[in-house]
Amino acid sequence: MNYGFFRVAAASLKLKVADPDYNKEEIKKAIDAAVQEQARLLVTPELSITGYTCADLFFTKALQNASKKALDEIVEYTKGKNICVVVGAPYAVQAKLYNCAFVIQNGRVRKIYPKTYLANYNEFYEKRWFDTPPDSRYVYEYNDCIMGCDGVVDLGNGAALGVEICEDLWVPVPPSCGLALNGANIIVNLSASDEYVSKAEYRRDLIANQSARCICGYVYAGASVYESTTDLVFSGATLVAENGAVIAEGERFSRENVITYADIDIEKLNTLRQKNMSFEEEFSYSICDKYLLKNDNNDLKYRYVDPHPFVPANDEKRRERCKEIFAIQASGLAKRIEHVGSKGVVVGISGGLDSTLALLVCCEAMKMLGRPNSDILGITMPGFGTTDRTHDNAVELMKALGVSSKEISIKDACVQHMKDIEHDDSVKDITYENTQARERTQILFDMANKHGKLLVGTGDLSELAMGWCTYNGDHMSMYGVNASVPKTLVRYLVEYVANVSDRKTAEILFDVLDTPVSPELLPPDENGEIAQKTEDNIGPYELHDFFLYHFVRFGFEKEKLSVLALKAFGGKYDEDTINHWLEVFLKRFFISQFKRSCIPDSPKVGTVSLSPRGDWRMPSDASFNAFI
Repeated sequence: MNYGFFRVAAASLKLKVADPDYNKEEIKKAIDAAVQEQARLLVTPELSITGYTCADLFFTKALQNASKKALDEIVEYTKGKNICVVVGAPYAVQAKLYNCAFVIQNGRVRKIYPKTYLANYNEFYEKRWFDTPPDSRYVYEYNDCIMGCDGVVDLGNGAALGVEICEDLWVPVPPSCGLALNGANIIVNLSASDEYVSKAEYRRDLIANQSARCICGYVYAGASVYESTTDLVFSGATLVAENGAVIAEGERFSRENVITYADIDIEKLNTLRQKNMSFEEEFSYSICDKYLLKNDNNDLKYRYVDPHPFVPANDEKRRERCKEIFAIQASGLAKRIEHVGSKGVVVGISGGLDSTLALLVCCEAMKMLGRPNSDILGITMPGFGTTDRTHDNAVELMKALGVSSKEISIKDACVQHMKDIEHDDSVKDITYENTQARERTQILFDMANKHGKLLVGTGDLSELAMGWCTYNGDHMSMYGVNASVPKTLVRYLVEYVANVSDRKTAEILFDVLDTPVSPELLPPDENGEIAQKTEDNIGPYELHDFFLYHFVRFGFEKEKLSVLALKAFGGKYDEDTINHWLEVFLKRFFISQFKRSCIPDSPKVGTVSLSPRGDWRMPSDASFNAFI
C-alpha cells in the first residue's frame, strides 16, 4: 500500500527557442529522471516543445512540423513507462492554431487541453498567434484523441487529472474550478509567466489559494530563463500546492533543469471533498481506455509531515494564531456571560496549564465587557495530590491578576465521602481519584449558584479525545472555553499571554509552563514533587494530538497514521512505541465518546473540534475493532 500518496513532478527545462528537436531531448531527460524517482506525473511548461517566445515563428510550417515530429517522438518514448507526461505545444487545426497541453501516457496522447484564456495585454500578445478554443470538439489524428477544455483524465489509484494553461489561473473563474467539479483532484498548470518585482509572491499565493478552493493538488511548471530575453525574463518557477499549502517549491532563475517533486495525498483530498457537502462533483471523466498507472512507491520521500499540525512552526504565525484563538475564546465567553446576565464567573484554579489558560481567558472576557477582574471568583481546592508548587502558583496568579479568590480544601469532604460509600482510602484506585474530581466540581457548581456566576470549564480538546476527564466531574461546567484547544497548543497560548504580561505575572506563567502535566489526584512523592504524570499513563500528548488531527480531519486508517507519525517524528519514537500509543489512542477515543456526547457548550477555534452538536457526531457505543 502507498496510503493514497501520488508522486508528482514539475519541471522547468533548458531549451532553445524554436528548436523542438533540442527541447525534445531535454524533455526525455526529465522523463527519465522522474521515472527514476518513481514519479507518476511529470508536468512541463507552456509550449515546452517549441518555447513560449517564438512570436511570429509560430506561423511557420517548419516550426509546426518540427513540433509535431518532436511530440510524436516523446509520445513513443513514454511507451512502457509507468508515468503520465504533460507537455505543451502548438496545435494546428486547418486554419486555426491553438496553444495546447498534451497528456501522454504509455505511448499515446490521452487528452489535449487548449488554452482557454489567451493573455493579450501589457507584455502579452497571444491573440496574434493563437485562437480561443472551439465550442465543438476536434479530433486529433493521433489515436483519435479529443481536444477540449473539459473532461478529466483518470490516472487510477483515486487520482484524476485536469489541465489549465498559465493565464487560465489568473482569470476570475479559472477552468480548474470546473475541472475540480468534474472530479479532478490534481490540477496541473503549464505556464510561461515572466518575472517582475513582487509577482512571484502573488503567484505563489494564487496557486495555494486555488488548491484550497478546489480541494486539490496543484502542480505548476513555469518557463525557464532560457526563453527569449528580448523584452522579458522568465524564472522557471515550479511549485506544488495541496489544499491551501505549498508543499514543494523549486529554485527560480536556475540555469540547469529543475524538477520539483512532491507526494500529494489523494486520500486526504478525497476525504475532505466527501465531508464538504457544498462541493458538488459532477464526475465527467474523459473517455479513455483503462491503462492506469501503477502507484506502488510509499517512501514519502518528497513529503514533509508536520509533527505538530495544530502548532505553526513559524514564530510570527504562531503568535498570530494564538492571538486569534485567545480572542475567539474570550469573545465566546463574553457573549455567554452577557446573555445569561451573570454577575461574573467561577473557575477552579489548580496551578496547571489548562486552568491557567481558562483564567486568562476569563480576564480577557472581563476586559471586553468593561468589567473588573474581581468579578472572577477563582477557587483553589487542594487535595491529596496537590503539591506546594502548583498550589502556590495558583494563589500567586490569582493575586497577580486581581481576581477574587478562595481556598477550599477537599480532603476532609473526600475522606467522609469515601467512608459513606465504604471505600478504603488507602486504595488509590479510580474511585479514590474520581471522588476528588467530583468533589471539586460540586464545590464549583454550588459556588457559582451561590454567587450568581457562570462556571467556566477548563478541560482541553486532547483530554476530551482521550477521555482523560472524570465523567460529571471536571468533564462538566456551564461553558468550556478550552474544549477545542489541543494540549500542544495550550502551552503556546499561555506563553503568548506571558510574553505580553507584567513581570510578576509572567514569572508565574513561565513556572506553570515548566510544571509537568498532572491531575494531581495521587499523593506527591517523598520529595513533595508530582508523582502522577499524565503522559506516563496515557502517552505523549504530541503523539495523541498528531493522531487526533489526522484521524478526525481526514479519517486515516491506523496503518497510515503509523507511517505518517514515523515520518513526522523522524526517529524520536520508534515504530513499536508509535504503534503502542496509537492503539491506546484509538481505543480510548472510541470508549470515551459517551463523555463527549454530553459536553457543555464551547467555542470552536480550529478545524478539529469534537463538539457533538457540530464537527464530530458518533455513537457512544461504536465498536473500535475495525479501527485497530
